[in-house]
Amino acid sequence: MKLIFISGPSGSGKTTLSNQIIKKNKNGIVLSTDNYYKTGLISKLLPKFVEGFFDRSISFNKKLFKKDFDFIYKNGISIFDRYYNFEKKTIQNILNETKNISFLIVEGIFAKEFSNTLNNKDYFFLEIKTKKSECMKRVVQRDIKERGKDKKQAENDFLKSWSIYYEKFKTNSLKNNVNKFIIQKNTDIDHILKKLFN
Repeated sequence: MKLIFISGPSGSGKTTLSNQIIKKNKNGIVLSTDNYYKTGLISKLLPKFVEGFFDRSISFNKKLFKKDFDFIYKNGISIFDRYYNFEKKTIQNILNETKNISFLIVEGIFAKEFSNTLNNKDYFFLEIKTKKSECMKRVVQRDIKERGKDKKQAENDFLKSWSIYYEKFKTNSLKNNVNKFIIQKNTDIDHILKKLFN
């Protein structure tokens, strides 16, 4: 199975790019790390004490994510779609069987660190580089609409998340077997997709 990882800071367009790839190539599926945050008391209490909690590895339910990832990679099928509710801090499991999966996209702010845990797997890595102001605009709109934040809180949270993302990967290099592509505003996506799928 072909593996594609898409990383970038909040609001950089990871989900948009994932959907672009899925539309152009059949038999693919997207696993978004945004749907695998921890639930319950941990996710309700810790954000009060840990600044930028939802941008840090401590908030990511890596065990559940790895379970879903391994199952899809091994069997070529997916049973559930998972959706994280940021206001209720719960994960909704929706039964949705997808068969004959030939490529798996992992996208989200935890995609890079998860990719570095894989052993002996070749994969493609797409890193999105977008202007800070553009990312902020997208995130603020999304957080007001979907996550119940006011504008000031959304802006402050974005600035913190931007710092955490780039601080986290200052010294974090990818494994040697990775085909890495940098995606910018003027990047020819179709050219990269030909390399990925031909």
